[in-house]
Amino acid sequence: MELFTIFWRTVLIYFVVFVILRLMGKREIGKLSIFDLVISIMIAEIAVFIIDDPQLPIVNGLLPMVTLVLIQIMLAYVTLKNQKARAWFDGKPSYLIENGILNQEEMRRQRYTLDDLLMQLRERQVTNMADVEFAVLETSGKLSVIEKQTEQDAVEPEKQQPSAQKDDGSGEPRFRYEGLPMPLIMDGKVQDENLMKMGKTRFWLKNQIQSKGVYDFKEVFFCSIDHRGRMYLDKKRK
Repeated sequence: MELFTIFWRTVLIYFVVFVILRLMGKREIGKLSIFDLVISIMIAEIAVFIIDDPQLPIVNGLLPMVTLVLIQIMLAYVTLKNQKARAWFDGKPSYLIENGILNQEEMRRQRYTLDDLLMQLRERQVTNMADVEFAVLETSGKLSVIEKQTEQDAVEPEKQQPSAQKDDGSGEPRFRYEGLPMPLIMDGKVQDENLMKMGKTRFWLKNQIQSKGVYDFKEVFFCSIDHRGRMYLDKKRK
């Protein structure tokens, strides 16, 4: 009888966990931030307790699992709307290599060794660190690698902060910033830190989005600019 109880509890918990992960969304499968990892571990531990102890009322295990799901959904909604909350729960990406230069201070802060970096570069088929323009340690712990452009296409990057260049005749300003486009507006909020890196102001940004028919920062879902001055803008949809 006890074996049968363990059997049907195992089947039940399998489907319960399956439904929970579906409710929590593809975000849980695609990446695991610290917050996601804590939730996943706790759900797994609770599931084991329910299966391991046939005398434990099953509701005593299902209730905390449902509670965790509600917490995750609530906080996911909060972080979707609030950038500060998103940074606190998920953290921020760390630039281990920026403009081809190793960020030793950030590596020490993340307790990330050169062996770790070289191993992850090799996993991405990059054998020479000199070929890397950016290496970004994502909040999920994965390393994103942007390789340098070929000599024919590359614009010589500056080792200091990016600064605006003169207009190249195309009507768009160019910036000495290779590789990753810079987010300027995210979910209606201006990224002032990135504007400062470019030596630009909110007034300049306002003029740029107005030229694209947008008159309020809050109307913008995402806006970025690359080193050639090409701007991408996506408006919020109601």
